Amino acid sequence: MTLSPGQWALMGLAALLIGVSKSGITGLGILAVAIAASVLPTRDSTGTVLLILLVGDVMAIAMYRRVANWPQLRRIFPWAGAGVLPGAFALGHVNNDGARQIIGTILLVLIGAYFIRQRAMNGRGDEAPAFMRSPWLVAGTGVLAGFTTMVANAAGPIMILYLLALRLPKKIFVGTTAWFFLALNLFKTPFSYGLGLINAASPPLSWPARSWGVPCCACSISAASSRSRCCCRLSPG
Repeated sequence: MTLSPGQWALMGLAALLIGVSKSGITGLGILAVAIAASVLPTRDSTGTVLLILLVGDVMAIAMYRRVANWPQLRRIFPWAGAGVLPGAFALGHVNNDGARQIIGTILLVLIGAYFIRQRAMNGRGDEAPAFMRSPWLVAGTGVLAGFTTMVANAAGPIMILYLLALRLPKKIFVGTTAWFFLALNLFKTPFSYGLGLINAASPPLSWPARSWGVPCCACSISAASSRSRCCCRLSPG
């Protein structure tokens, strides 16, 4: 796949945004998905973003590997794995136009969910609304996260909503997110390869990406993580 310099620049920006999002600064991952889908054929963009996400996951784990809420990870990951299966089935039965419609719909729903959460949390401080503590939330969140990450690499906001409801300390929040997405992205990689979304021609495996695209992701994680650790020292929790 041949990209123009402008397209490589946009993919570099997507890698930077993914790196920053992996440090716990939420919301930027959706923008990275949208940028990649605008540059590449929609199905190919899913595999491309997955490879960049894996780089970010490894970097995030290197920095936050000692802090995670393992009981919560054990509760939700089986459900997330189950959600990957219908996501893989859906991707296997749609073309680029169908994938674009699915990804666009998912992104719009997630943006709407963000504003609903903001309204629900208004005036509550750190207290989560009652519906966010319901027992069915684990299964529903896991399946939805698995489906959306397989189809659009857009499970970040879903997990953020879930983990914020648990009111985890900042470092444990970031560490739990890092371990969850490393495991989930590794789990769905064979499905992506089998669907032809990842191959030797994928942009992250080409020379320009290896020479500066991947370092962009790594450097942005390092810089944002340093800022995050500084904030954690300056604020409680």
